[in-house]
Amino acid sequence: MSQAASVIEELEYVLAAGSSDRRTEILRRVTDLFLGSADDFNGEQVGLFDDVLAHLIRQVETGALAELGEKLAPIDNAPRGVIRSLAHHDEIAVAGPVLAQSVQLTDRDLVAIAGSKGQAHLGAISERTRLAAAVTDILIQRGDTGVVRKLSQNQGATFSDRGFVTLAKRAETDERIAENLSVRLDMPPQLLQDLLAKATETVRARLQTVVAPDRQAAIQNILSSVSDKVLRKATGPRDFSRAIARIDKMQGTGQLNDQALAGFAAAGQHEELTVGLARMCTTPVELIERLMQNVRHDGILVACKAADLRWPTFHAVLKARFAYDLSATDISQTKSDFLKLSVPTARRMLRFWLVRGATKTEA
Repeated sequence: MSQAASVIEELEYVLAAGSSDRRTEILRRVTDLFLGSADDFNGEQVGLFDDVLAHLIRQVETGALAELGEKLAPIDNAPRGVIRSLAHHDEIAVAGPVLAQSVQLTDRDLVAIAGSKGQAHLGAISERTRLAAAVTDILIQRGDTGVVRKLSQNQGATFSDRGFVTLAKRAETDERIAENLSVRLDMPPQLLQDLLAKATETVRARLQTVVAPDRQAAIQNILSSVSDKVLRKATGPRDFSRAIARIDKMQGTGQLNDQALAGFAAAGQHEELTVGLARMCTTPVELIERLMQNVRHDGILVACKAADLRWPTFHAVLKARFAYDLSATDISQTKSDFLKLSVPTARRMLRFWLVRGATKTEA
């Protein structure tokens, strides 16, 4: 007989004649035993607790289950079977803590729960520090106003192109969602432009109070550029044919280098800069153009590192993208990220995007 089976058999004798209070007491003692040394347990030992706790939770009241969920939710190696059982519970007091926190729940688990449970469960999922696009798609599809507001404010949530389009549509009639989307760094440029163009004066005024101080200047620049030719030019369709002919000629004569790209950036020659960068990191122009348009700079950072550019040149590229510079805090963090990323790693990331047919940035 396995150790788990032996322990469960002993528990059955105790629980069969025990009161509800007695069963709850045993559950608490077993839970506390696990929590006392959770970091030291190996997979087999965690599996033992999973078996024992799974047996116990079938015989205790909802209040005890809610208490168990609160205790196990933040534990990285919590028993997965028990976590999944709690997450699927109909009572939000039981399911809520693990839905919002537990790393033991997979994207598949979250999609299944989001597709079958009520708004309270969807709201708890929306609070997670990291959410994949597959999960946010179903949350946007089924979530009520409260869920979508919470989700759009979650900076750890990733959205698909379809998800962003749906959010932008809902933002047309909901100022809170419009506010939340307006300060997201991953908001696609064209959608951001359209959203801010339709935003009310109240939303525009609120943006200067809800964003962090080091982001206010950048947001003001974006707001100011909604009706400005700079942003229209940066996000509008472009003809790269002449730039391709020029850059290919430069590459053939060995003139395409770091210094040349810095010159294109300084002169505001967007087409030449985009094609030049694409050629230097052996990447389709379409992908580099999409990276150049994205409000987030993670993707273009990878491309510039893959091209083995120096930091001053990459900084010039950043300034050339939307004709305004980053805040001092963002510059410092971006420089640190750029210098830490290796050229081989950046090139592998670009190859990965290309293999999966990437025309969007997910750094």
